[in-house]
Amino acid sequence: MKAWVLGDQTGLESLRLADLPTPQPKAGETLVRVHAAALNNRDLQALRGTYGPRKPEDRILLSDGVGTIVAIEGDNHGLAPGQLVIAPHFAGWIDGPFTPAIFAQDVGISRDGWLAEYICLPTASLIALPAAVTDEVAVTLAAAGTTAWHGLVEFGVAKPGDLVLAPGTGGVAIMALHIAKALGAQVAITSSSDDKLDRCRALGADFVVNYRTRPDWAAALLEQTGGRGADIVIDTIGLGEIEQTLAVAAPNGRIALIGGLSGAPGHAPNMFGMIGKNLTLKGITSGSRAMLADLVDIVAANAITPLVDRTFAFAEADQACAHLDRGGHMGKVVVTV
Repeated sequence: MKAWVLGDQTGLESLRLADLPTPQPKAGETLVRVHAAALNNRDLQALRGTYGPRKPEDRILLSDGVGTIVAIEGDNHGLAPGQLVIAPHFAGWIDGPFTPAIFAQDVGISRDGWLAEYICLPTASLIALPAAVTDEVAVTLAAAGTTAWHGLVEFGVAKPGDLVLAPGTGGVAIMALHIAKALGAQVAITSSSDDKLDRCRALGADFVVNYRTRPDWAAALLEQTGGRGADIVIDTIGLGEIEQTLAVAAPNGRIALIGGLSGAPGHAPNMFGMIGKNLTLKGITSGSRAMLADLVDIVAANAITPLVDRTFAFAEADQACAHLDRGGHMGKVVVTV
């Protein structure tokens, strides 16, 4: 089969197209024919050798994907060949609380990913999709969707009327916008692009702030809300802006720390705002199969169509990585297989 592999992990140019044997499912595994896969920022980090330990050069990339069951070895868990399925990228995290053991079954990182014609996955991790959830929707859900769900629902306990802040317009932020609106919450989005903010308004955002024209974006958002802070923050920014994040959070607010796009090593932020407002800050590492299944139900019930920035052909996977790396995207970048 054809597959895109990590190579020597010295940069995006390390990505190479390879001919590999089609994987054969072991006991407890299912062979899936891949329809499409989606990129995340960590895929770029893996290509640069900056995402954990060095990986085998023939490791197949990508954590998000969708495909059709070809063969099941052992217990079928109620599944059958021909069904359209997805899986969480932590393929061993079926339910329950986080444990570091989940990293041993990290799709696209510690085991082969979706950027190939076929993939083998633990059968217990697979979720059969309802007819209302198409390839184009399903391919966006596993990593960004489950991460947003974990932060919003499992940790944040989002409810109607809450104000959710999702900085940025990448995959997690836009997914958080879709989910929060489906749950009846209000949503604030920040970006450096007025065009992107206009698109976010069209998607349902209630408040938007351009942080380039308003570097004091927390104050700008509080001006718009009449002083009301965010009950939940899906924080993809990191410690470089944490003082503003604390300033914009409402008393008893929940901050889901998902990304680390800002903040220099050795930076010591002032965290006193956490105490004064009784805030909770929690690191979020994607989520379990159970969380992804709940997300699929919400997506199907509300006809959510996650935003796809651009779709590339399988032969153009290297171009897809370059497009994501340029940073002008909004939503997810997808490769069809």
